[in-house]
Amino acid sequence: MLDYAQARRLMVDCQLRTFDVNDIAVLDAFDAVPRERFVPPGREDFAYIDQTLRLGGADGDARFLPAPMVLARMIQALAIEPGARILDVGAGYGYAAALMARLGARVVALEPVPGLAAAARERLGGTAEIVEAPLAAGAAGHGPYDAILVEGRVELRPQALLDQLKDGGRLVCVMGRDRSAKTTLFVRAGDAFGARPLFDANLPGLAAFAAEAGFSF
Repeated sequence: MLDYAQARRLMVDCQLRTFDVNDIAVLDAFDAVPRERFVPPGREDFAYIDQTLRLGGADGDARFLPAPMVLARMIQALAIEPGARILDVGAGYGYAAALMARLGARVVALEPVPGLAAAARERLGGTAEIVEAPLAAGAAGHGPYDAILVEGRVELRPQALLDQLKDGGRLVCVMGRDRSAKTTLFVRAGDAFGARPLFDANLPGLAAFAAEAGFSF
């Protein structure tokens, strides 16, 4: 049987630290939260590989667990402080929500797929609030938010989510199409939103944020 504690330590040392993840609190969270608990039953031994893992959901709008190094840099970019209010969009089984709760955040995990939401609720055990609602609309009634994490690729600027940020709040997502996608950080300043690319990455797309046929950037 795989030694999950050792696999977790190797993930932190060999995947995260070598991919510019240097925030000690983030590294400690990834070392503390058992990633194997947040994958489908029977897939635990694959939890620590450097790949995106499918969690479930319908074809065309399935939910995936981002590869550790991608997720770690996305969370690091949010600069989460204890007590911050965070929205996790496309939460799946709740792994990212558990990490951000470990950082001291108050997390709202948005997951419209009933089976995944139920799995997240069981695994998180009250450390995050689970909301079952469409992804594109966000969860404005629980905001505004200090930070928003989008766990999937978006093809369109997620304006409805950006509008739910506090002034100075941050949103991180993978934005673009296929191999041209980049992890992008948005920062709100009043009614304006600055954006800058952070690094190349590719995650499966979220249907709620897909461009219409014929749309181009």
